[in-house]
Amino acid sequence: MSKNYVQIDLKDNIIVAITPLEKGTVTTIQGTDIILKETIKQKHKFALNDFAIGDEIFMYGVLIGKAIEPIQAGCAITIDNVKHASAEFQDSKEKFTWSAPDASKFEGRTFNGYHRKDGKVGTGNYWLVIPLTFCENRNVDVLEGALSEKLGYETKKDFAVDTDALINQYKSGASKEAILNTPIITTKEEMTKNRIFPNVDGIKFLKHDGGCGGIRQDSETLCKLLAGYIANPNVAGATIFSLGCQNAQIEMLQNALDAINPNLDKPVHYLEQQKSESERQLIEEAVKHTFLGLIEANKITRQPAPLNKLVLGLECGGSDGFSGISANPALGYASDLLVALGGSPVLSEFPELNGVEQEIINRCETEEDSKKFYDLMRAYSAAAVAVGSGFENNPSPGNIKDGLITDAMKSAGAAKKGGTSPVTQVLDYTEQVTKPGLNLLCTPGNDVESTTGLVGSGCNVVVFTTGLGTPTGNPVAPVLKMSSNTHLFERMNDIIDINAGTVISGEDTIESMGEKILDHIIKVASGEVASKAVLHGNNDFIPWKRGVSL
Repeated sequence: MSKNYVQIDLKDNIIVAITPLEKGTVTTIQGTDIILKETIKQKHKFALNDFAIGDEIFMYGVLIGKAIEPIQAGCAITIDNVKHASAEFQDSKEKFTWSAPDASKFEGRTFNGYHRKDGKVGTGNYWLVIPLTFCENRNVDVLEGALSEKLGYETKKDFAVDTDALINQYKSGASKEAILNTPIITTKEEMTKNRIFPNVDGIKFLKHDGGCGGIRQDSETLCKLLAGYIANPNVAGATIFSLGCQNAQIEMLQNALDAINPNLDKPVHYLEQQKSESERQLIEEAVKHTFLGLIEANKITRQPAPLNKLVLGLECGGSDGFSGISANPALGYASDLLVALGGSPVLSEFPELNGVEQEIINRCETEEDSKKFYDLMRAYSAAAVAVGSGFENNPSPGNIKDGLITDAMKSAGAAKKGGTSPVTQVLDYTEQVTKPGLNLLCTPGNDVESTTGLVGSGCNVVVFTTGLGTPTGNPVAPVLKMSSNTHLFERMNDIIDINAGTVISGEDTIESMGEKILDHIIKVASGEVASKAVLHGNNDFIPWKRGVSL
C-alpha cells in the first residue's frame, strides 16, 4: 500500500490520501484521471466523482454518508459537505460462507499460562481487592498502601527510600560514616525483582464510583461485571469490601458468581464494615486474609497451554484515517487465525458497528444470535436518540481531525478488527464468553468502558489499535497497543507495543502483519514480553452504567 492514495473497495466513490496531496495533482483511479481541485490532507478523502445534494457516499464498500452540498470530483470530503448516513438492516440473514486462513504456522504452538480448575487458562496471575460500593474506596487505598510496595508490587514511586535501614544502623550503634555509606534507595525494577510472591503478577485494586445510589439495575450490572473479573482466568482470588447497607449486596455478587460457575473454586474473602468491631479490625482481617490468599496463589506456575485457550479482546481508540486500512484489518486477520486455531476473539463497541449491521447479521451462525444482535443495536440506538444524541455523535474531535468524519465511516473501519469469520455468539454486557469463534459483546464505544467490559466477559488478553495514541490499560488483562501509522509508533514508542504502519508503507501485507500480531500475543500471554500498559501500571477500570454512554 505504498501508493499516495487508495480506493479501498471497488464500490467506493471516495479515495483515501495516503500522503498529503497538493492541489493540481493528477490521480488515476480505475483508468480515470482526476485532477485534485484542492489540497487533500493525509488520511483524508476526496471525491471520485461529482455529487449532488443527497447523493450517497461509500467507503469500505458500505454507505457512510450523504452529500449536503454539491461536491466536485477531486474535492475534499469534509464535515461541511457530508453528513452521517448508514445502511438499513433487518434481522433476517443471508447465506454466509467462510474460508479460514492458513494457520499452519501456528499449529502446535502453545503459550505458558496459569491453568485454573475450571479448564480456563490465564495469561497472568493476579489477586483482586474489590469494593462493592464507593464508600469502601478509602479502605481499598489503605490495603494498597499496606501491601503493594512491601510485597514488591507496582508503586507510583520511581524508587523507594529504606529509612528502616538507617534506623537499624542507629540502633546498633553504627558510626556516622557507616550510616552515610548505608544504601537506602531501591529502584522500581529492584522492587519487582524482590517480590515476596514471584508467581503472583500483582495485587489489583478495582476502585469505582458505583454500588449505591442510582438505579438498582446499575448495582446488579456492577456485581455481574465484578463477578466476571473474579472468574477471569487471569485472577487467582479476591478480597471483597462491603459497607453493608449499599445496593450492591454481598449476596448479589455471590449470585452473579454462581451464575457464571456454581463450582468456581477460587478463594474469595468477604468483609463487611458495618459488622466489624472497628475499621482497624477490618483492615487487619483484610490484610491477613489477602496475605494468605497470596501464599496459595503463589503455588500456581505457568504451564504450556494450546492457543485455543486465548480469549482475545478486540479494541480500538483514538482512531485515525489509517486505522481502518492498516491496524484494524491486520488485527482482523489475527482474529481469523485465532478462530482457525479454536480460539475466541471478542469484538465490542456496538456504536462503532453502525452501518455494517447487515454484514454482521449475515455472519451470525444462528437465527437466535442474528435477532439478538438486531435487538441490541435497535435498543442502543433508540436509547441514544431518547436523550437527544445518536450514533452519529460518536466520532471524537480527534477522529474528525484525522479523517474520520462520520460514525459510519469510523464504524466500517472499526469493524475490520473482527476479521471475516462467522459470529458464533452474541453477548450482552457482562455475559460470559462460552463458545470458541468470534464473539460479539455489547459495550459502549468509550475505550475504557469497552475494555473493562471485554475483560469482565472473560478476555485474557486485549489488542487495542490506535491512530492517535492512548495509554489505556487494564488491571487484569495485558492490553497491547498497536499503531496504525509509523509516525505514531516512533513518537509514542513508550506506550505503543506494535506498529502496523508498515502496512501503509508496503513493508507488510495485512496477512504478514496479522501473523506478527498473533506471534506477539503469544509472547505476551506466556509472560516473555510485558505490554507497555503493564509496565506503566495503566490499570483503567470504568464500569458501564447502563444509561447512554457513547
